[in-house]
Amino acid sequence: MPTRRDFMTALPATGAAFAVAGANLLEGGAAFAQTPPAPLAGHFHPKGKAPSAHTIEVLKAARASLPFDDTRDFDEQSRGLIAPMTEMVIPADAGHVAWDMASFQFLDQREEFDSIHPSLHRICRLNNGYGLYEVIPGIYQARGFDLSNITFVRGKTGWIVFDPMVTTETARAAWKLLQANVGDGLPVSAVIYSHTHADHWGGVRGILDEADVRSGKVPVIAPVDFLDFTVSENVYAGNAMNRRLFYQYGLLLEAAPHGYVGQGLGPRVSAGATGLIAPTRLVSEPIEEFEVDGIRMIFQNTPNTEAPREMNTYLPDMKALWMAENIIASLHNIYTLRGAQVRDPLAWSKYIADALYRFGLEAEVMFASHHWPRWGNERVQEVMRGQRDLYANMNNQVLHLANQGVTINQIHNVYEVPKGLRTKWDCRGYHGSPEHNSRGVIQRYLGFWDCNPATLIPPSPADSAPLYVEMMGGAPKILARGRELHDAGEYPLAVEIVNKLVQAEPDNAEAKDLLADIFEQLGYQQENPGLRNSFLSGAYELRSGIPQGEMASSSSPDVIRAMTTELFLNFLGIRMDSRKAEGLRFTMNLVTPDNGETFIIELENATLTNIAGFQASAPDLTLTIDRADLEQTMMGAKTLDAQIADGTAKVEGDVTLLAKLAATMVDFDPRFEVMPGTHGKAEAVAHASPYEAVPEKIIAE
Repeated sequence: MPTRRDFMTALPATGAAFAVAGANLLEGGAAFAQTPPAPLAGHFHPKGKAPSAHTIEVLKAARASLPFDDTRDFDEQSRGLIAPMTEMVIPADAGHVAWDMASFQFLDQREEFDSIHPSLHRICRLNNGYGLYEVIPGIYQARGFDLSNITFVRGKTGWIVFDPMVTTETARAAWKLLQANVGDGLPVSAVIYSHTHADHWGGVRGILDEADVRSGKVPVIAPVDFLDFTVSENVYAGNAMNRRLFYQYGLLLEAAPHGYVGQGLGPRVSAGATGLIAPTRLVSEPIEEFEVDGIRMIFQNTPNTEAPREMNTYLPDMKALWMAENIIASLHNIYTLRGAQVRDPLAWSKYIADALYRFGLEAEVMFASHHWPRWGNERVQEVMRGQRDLYANMNNQVLHLANQGVTINQIHNVYEVPKGLRTKWDCRGYHGSPEHNSRGVIQRYLGFWDCNPATLIPPSPADSAPLYVEMMGGAPKILARGRELHDAGEYPLAVEIVNKLVQAEPDNAEAKDLLADIFEQLGYQQENPGLRNSFLSGAYELRSGIPQGEMASSSSPDVIRAMTTELFLNFLGIRMDSRKAEGLRFTMNLVTPDNGETFIIELENATLTNIAGFQASAPDLTLTIDRADLEQTMMGAKTLDAQIADGTAKVEGDVTLLAKLAATMVDFDPRFEVMPGTHGKAEAVAHASPYEAVPEKIIAE
């Protein structure tokens, strides 16, 4: 996935230079009908504003309603600290900064901020724990090194590693800290990937030499179908997902009280190198037991819960229950804002219930890939039962309301988490929110349509907005009324009318500034970091536009190698612009001798299709290339033309078809416009090879 670093290279430094750049981008336009608030001194953006009196009241009311007298999470988070991590900055091998924990220390310097929801501030402080912790003798966690934790279990001959975080550099630093304190010089004896998201395997090369895996010395264990879902979840809509991450993960926001404060699961995603070593043993049965380096483990597959493929693990001789990411100190995402298939909250609840009655009635400690452990069977059961009920209630009660006519456009204003769960800190919305998750449940079962014919095939916003502006009396009246609503603290209503004006007049600087001010106040009010980041990111782009300039590459050759040939061909069908393929027709055979694969690829009706395991009897072209060589083209290291020219690839038939197909391929813009009027004049960028497997960036969570 892209990181904040990928795009901040295009921006001037913060401070005076950034202020000048921001002023140049946004100067012009008449004064508002009412005087807008003055920019806030010390805000990271030159047009940033202070929290309004209305926002401050919202946050005060939230503080009064929450159970801040329950401090057990702070006790559990700090328990077992063996060694704090003293290096606040971890450099990347490429020369930039992979991890900067110093940027989050401001969160510990004040008890409260008027620009951060008190509950969000609380979880961010908890996530500031940074060091090596003992879970129980023989189990240790490095926390605060990345979005996720890395866990070390002492085996008979070495260390069994659960979920080696996102990047090589942070995993290596955690391994170094373990060895300096309790590692005893023992090697890694096994690696376990709990699930398919990149924050649970991307750092594996920081703790493991692939030669030890290939030799059979070190097993890599994962749930069945791990590689298929690891790659496929991020490919088809990968560019759109990565762009949406700008909003969910606040990639352009500075870590500051008025900007980015954390991601709920952890401080943020590290910016180092990612890698992937393929599993050598897959857990395929629903419940499977075997020893890993002398430690008895019981694996519970939990497909289609937090990830398409995921598994919990119980260590019965230690009475230690690893819940992967199925239980964390938060409500998780049923619908994730970056975009993904909606998850199944009822199945999720039932897998937690299964783990409760299978393992949880005796477990004395529960630990996971995010946050901190829970100790004592009573506490373990309390959290498991609450999390079970959280997902079941969201599924059942959202559908209860849907069956009474509440629609996807209303449910977020109607559904409430039950009071008994709202008062449990681990059921608060630090990753998923009740608002967007409830809409996700309806999307899962009923889809996007609210059943009102008026919304069935509506005009695009840019087409309908001018009519709204006309009927509301034009821009000056909308700006005046929008400012009144803003000043009255009626921010959602203010969005409704000012957004129409921005859609109709993308170059109206006053309108964009006002909408940014409204978004900013809504962002300050959010408990959920994804919602906060999204509002603040919208404000940022409205004020500054989308940064241009060259993007730092975060591609991973390991991930490209893990992509199946069929997935690659499917993606070419997505990259192809059908409008450029009108009138073209051909049939091609593809043969990859080293792995025995064959495909028919057909272009007809401006659509590119493929089918594995077949060959056409009279193809227009046959392309024969080893899969290992095809990967060089997929990575962008060697073009297909070069492979043919030097004889690596063999062709029979009309080779010009490859050039004709290549001419239909397009590059997806990783910075496409979200808010109107924010995409500046793009600078020239290098184009991907037509047969390169882009996007290749991995996505955490």
